[in-house]
Order: sequence, then structure tokens, then C-alpha cells
Amino acid sequence: MKDKIIHFFDDVVKEMKKVTWPTKDELKESTNVVIVVCLLFAAFTYVIDMAVTQLFKGLF
Repeated sequence: MKDKIIHFFDDVVKEMKKVTWPTKDELKESTNVVIVVCLLFAAFTYVIDMAVTQLFKGLF
């Protein structure tokens, strides 16, 4: 059991050395994209919600 745990952590260390970490500029750009997409999705959801609300107010 102990050998399996040691082997697992050795593999984890090997794999982590293969990871390509983003640069600071890439991270900022990705963060901006996520924020913009979230805002667009929120605005879209708001517009659809208002439209459905008005539709139901007109029906009842």
C-alpha cells in the first residue's frame, strides 16, 4: 500500500512538471474574456426574463 501511495505522488510530481502555466498577460486576457461573457449572459438572461414577465402579465 505504501509503495502505491509513493508511486502516485511521484507520478503527480512528474505530471505537474509537464504543465504549461499561463503567463500573467494570458491570465489577464482570459479573465477579461470570462468577465465579458458572464456579463453578456447576464444581460441576455435579464432581457429574456423581462420579456417572459411582460408576456405573462399580458396573458393574466
